[in-house]
Amino acid sequence: MYIQESDCCILLSSAEKEAIKSSFSKVMDAYGLLGVLRLNLGETMSHYVVVVTGCMSVGKIQDSEVFRVTSTEFITLRMDPTDEDRISEVRKVLNSGSFYFAWSSSGVSMDLSLNAHRSTQEQRTDNRFFWNQSLHLHLKHYGVNCDDWLLRLMCGGVEIRTIYAAHKQAKACIISRLSCERAGTRFNVRGTNDNGQVANFVETEQVIYLDDCVSSFIQIRGSVPLFWEQPGLQVGSHRVRMSRGFEANAPAFDRHFQTLKRLYGRQVVVNLLGSKEGEAMLSKAFQSHLKASEHVSDILMVNFDYHQMVRGGKAEKLLSVLKPKVVSFLEECGFFSMDKDGVHRAQSGSIRTNCLDCLDRTNSVQAFLGLEGLSFLRSIFQAVQPSIWTQQRL
Repeated sequence: MYIQESDCCILLSSAEKEAIKSSFSKVMDAYGLLGVLRLNLGETMSHYVVVVTGCMSVGKIQDSEVFRVTSTEFITLRMDPTDEDRISEVRKVLNSGSFYFAWSSSGVSMDLSLNAHRSTQEQRTDNRFFWNQSLHLHLKHYGVNCDDWLLRLMCGGVEIRTIYAAHKQAKACIISRLSCERAGTRFNVRGTNDNGQVANFVETEQVIYLDDCVSSFIQIRGSVPLFWEQPGLQVGSHRVRMSRGFEANAPAFDRHFQTLKRLYGRQVVVNLLGSKEGEAMLSKAFQSHLKASEHVSDILMVNFDYHQMVRGGKAEKLLSVLKPKVVSFLEECGFFSMDKDGVHRAQSGSIRTNCLDCLDRTNSVQAFLGLEGLSFLRSIFQAVQPSIWTQQRL
C-alpha cells in the first residue's frame, strides 16, 4: 500500500497499513488507476488521481481481456483548488469511447501499444501509443512501480471476434493505434513537426490468434509530412497553406521516412489527394519533396485521385487501377507469422496511405488493402492443421 502525504509517496508495510487503516474512509470503487494529473493553476499546482469508474469488455486475446473506458473520475489531492472547466475537458476526452486497456488475472497483461511482431521482440511499451504516460510520471518520481499499480491506455479502436475452422477456435482482431506524438483536433493540427511526427498517424493491425500461433498484417496512415495548415473559422473556409518553404521542410520530411523505415521496413506511399486547388498544391509538394530526397530510390509513391476514380461510391477502380500498382509489394513484404515452435517470419514493409485528413478516403482504401492482405489467414490455418483449410475450401 502507498500513501501520499506532504508531497511524498510512501510505501507502507502490512503492519503500518493496519495501524492507520481505520483513520481513512473509502472514496469510491474503481476498476483501475490511470495516474496523477497535474494542472498548473498559476501560483499553485493542482493534483488529481485519475481512476476508471466505468469500462466495457470488447473481448479476450490470449490471457488478457481488453476493455473500453466509458467513464472516469478525478479525485483531488491535498484539498487543492479545482479547475472544473479544464477537468471537464480532460474527462470528456477520456470518456469518449476511444481509449482501451488490457488486464489479466495472471498479473502480466497484454501491452496494447505493441503489435504482434514487436511484442515477440521486446516488452518495452511503444510510447507513440501510450496515451497516459504523463500521468505515470508523478508516481514514478517517488519510485512507485507503475506497472504493478497503473493501467496503460491506448487510443484508437479494437474489434475482436471469435471465428471457427472445423473444431479450432481463433480470435480475429483489428487494432488501430492512434499516435499521441502529434495529437490534436481536425483543422487545428495538420502535417508534421520538426521531429517528423505527423498528425493522424495510425498503425492498423489485422491479427489472428490460433492456439499458439499468431499472424498479423499492418498498414499505416498519416498526414502529409510537410509543414502545412488549414486556417479558418468555419468548415469550407479552411484553405491549405504551406507554412514553411521547400528547404525548411526537408529535415522533418527525411526524419519521418527514416523512422518509418526503421519501424516498418520498406514503404509504398498511396497518396489519395485530389485535383482541387489546395489538395493539388499539397500533393505536388509531397511528390516534389520525395523526388528531391534520398528516399526517391526506394520509396514508390502511387498517386490515386480517390474522388476522381471512385465516383458515386463505385470501387471498381480500386481493383483495376490501384491493386496492380501495389500487389507485387504486398506479396514481397508479406505479413508477420509465428508458429507454435516460435519460428516466425516478419512483414518487411508497409503501405502508408494518406488523403487530406486521413479519414474517409483513407478508411476506404485501407479496408480494400486489408481484404487483399487476408491471404495470411490461409497460412496460419495451414500451419496449425493443413486439413482445416482444405475442409473450409471444399
